[in-house]
Amino acid sequence: MIRRPPDPARHGMEAQRLAALARYAILDTPREEDFDDIVELASEICGTPIAVVNLIADGRQWFKAEVGLGVRGTPLGISFCGHALHEDEFMLVPDATEDPRFDRNPLVTGEPGLRFYAGALLKTREGLPLGTLCVLDHRPRTLTEQQIRALKRLARQVMSQLDQRRAEAALRESERRLATLVGNLPGMAYRCPAAEPWPVTYASGGALDLTGRSAADFMAGKLTWRDLIHPDDAEAVVAEVDAAVKERRPFEMAYRIRHADGSTRWVLDRGLGVHDEATGEPVAIEGFVGDLTRQREAEEHLRDLNATLEGRVADAVAERARAEEALRQSQKMEAVGQLTGGVAHDFNNLLTIIRSSADLLRRPDLPEERRRRYVDAIADTVARASKLTGQLLAFARRQVLTPEVFDAAARVEAVADMLRTIMGARVRIEADVAREPCFVEADASQFETALVNMAVNARDAMDGEGALAVRVWEVSGMPAIRGHRGGAGRFVAVSLADTGAGIAPDKIGQIFEPFFTTKGIGKGTGLGLSQVYGFAKQSGGDVAVESRIGQGTTFTLYLPRAERDAAVEASPGAQVAAAAADESGRGCRVLVVEDNAQVGGFSTQILQDLGYETTWAANAGEALILLGQGGGRQFDAVFSDVVMPGMSGVELGHEVRRRCPGLPVVLTSGYSQVLAEEGRHGFELLQKPYAAEELSRVLRRVTRGRRAE
Repeated sequence: MIRRPPDPARHGMEAQRLAALARYAILDTPREEDFDDIVELASEICGTPIAVVNLIADGRQWFKAEVGLGVRGTPLGISFCGHALHEDEFMLVPDATEDPRFDRNPLVTGEPGLRFYAGALLKTREGLPLGTLCVLDHRPRTLTEQQIRALKRLARQVMSQLDQRRAEAALRESERRLATLVGNLPGMAYRCPAAEPWPVTYASGGALDLTGRSAADFMAGKLTWRDLIHPDDAEAVVAEVDAAVKERRPFEMAYRIRHADGSTRWVLDRGLGVHDEATGEPVAIEGFVGDLTRQREAEEHLRDLNATLEGRVADAVAERARAEEALRQSQKMEAVGQLTGGVAHDFNNLLTIIRSSADLLRRPDLPEERRRRYVDAIADTVARASKLTGQLLAFARRQVLTPEVFDAAARVEAVADMLRTIMGARVRIEADVAREPCFVEADASQFETALVNMAVNARDAMDGEGALAVRVWEVSGMPAIRGHRGGAGRFVAVSLADTGAGIAPDKIGQIFEPFFTTKGIGKGTGLGLSQVYGFAKQSGGDVAVESRIGQGTTFTLYLPRAERDAAVEASPGAQVAAAAADESGRGCRVLVVEDNAQVGGFSTQILQDLGYETTWAANAGEALILLGQGGGRQFDAVFSDVVMPGMSGVELGHEVRRRCPGLPVVLTSGYSQVLAEEGRHGFELLQKPYAAEELSRVLRRVTRGRRAE
């Protein structure tokens, strides 16, 4: 009787192990030279005819690289390596015919007649075993201590290669996101050497509209940025840029350039020097150039109109209105430039960490502790990038909110202890909360985030010492704020008043702009109050500010009042039952709808490794054809991207509801304008980027009732 390896599924960490293996996206990939080199080296060092990089998946073992076998995998039931997973680091079998685990194994008793096995575990930084680097022979033998040490070192090299592939994939995705963001903005993001004549080494796609020359022309060295500057402005521009780079400060200036069509354009250039960390010498300049031509023309036109306003008042009013509109539009362009500069700066900082960590992971002699540190740095940086995009969407009022009805007064009291922790012992918090419930319909998580952001702003304004008065009450109507009309009806007002330094009158109009901050370098991102503003506006309210220098500042958040009957909360018993539900996806059939081949393949692989049965459709039309073949009864859930060519995921979800009532639909998206403006349409939504565990948890929840039937 064959002694099968212990069932991995009985191991308490098996789900985590399979999820970790799925995150590497390595299974069923083509051969790669780096892994082939490792198995050839292992074979040579150990003097064996066979060497394998073996990964243990769900019910099978798959070979990323092998020498001497000629196959890419075998069933798990006859696997040597399945037994090795339960060893600490290394398993040695000198003669399989004398080992009761393998003496009746068909690989031993038949072809290829294996007698000897030695395998070093491939472990993640969390200690989860993914497989082995093993060597095998047709005759009994053993290894020297030196050969064993060498095999273990090579196993660590395999894990370094896997971590490097994962880090490089994260880097490519971050670079793609940044390129898409910058490439679709009006104006030109650039990078050039710090010295004149500033040959452009990177230019975004907006270069063509701004200058009449393509980004490719700049990066091919056909012209430099100095070539475009108007002769009358060149000397002043050179002096300001050189001084700013030398003093390590940002520069911002308006000047003229010569367009390819022969015209002269006004531009606003914001940039910052990049210095070598070792020598301190300037090596490059990075920045963003926006078009100010329309603003300058509008300003000149306004001056002309004002000079001749007497005697032409009736005609001038209409013309001035048009010119002011053009000025407002161009000022929006300036705001876009400021936003882009901030985004580019923060993302470049994040990409620097990822690229540096990826480069260091390529070193073959990197100690295990440092390798783990660099992999952790990449994971933490990706999380920070995701948080940054969420803050930007909040300001733009394009985040997907999850509105619910809750008592704002009770919620403020509930987070009071957290606010006291944030403010510190030297800040006294005085609460004046309405006794009657003040129900609002909004995203509770974003509401708490807005409170924290206003509290942190107050703490910094008071330098950590003073008093913070928190008040919640109901008002009839919302007042006019910053020139916008107020609102009729009942509102709930939440105010935070501090005793800090106050805000200068000339800064009040800028405090809600993204990346604007009066704090010192490294003490604020400039996104906190912009989140408060975006949340308030998207929730149908607004935020007002009153401030006096030396006396303090009061922020008041207005939200429309909601009726109490709309408030519905899940019972604790239901939550406990949901948490205790079966965590396995086995037997659950999921239709995956994703137009991107790489994402679709990766999503189906994750679900399969978690036990789900998957069918992949490349678009909504193909998905509807598959659903029509069995009336939807062959699937337990539909998991679809939102943004797809043709029919979107939201439209597909409505069609599934119409054709297959009761079939759950789960949507996923990093950002969708439809979801941001109209909500989730009653569908479950999984925000990108998501973890495999999150995806499985949502699918288990939505399919629980259907599978029970």
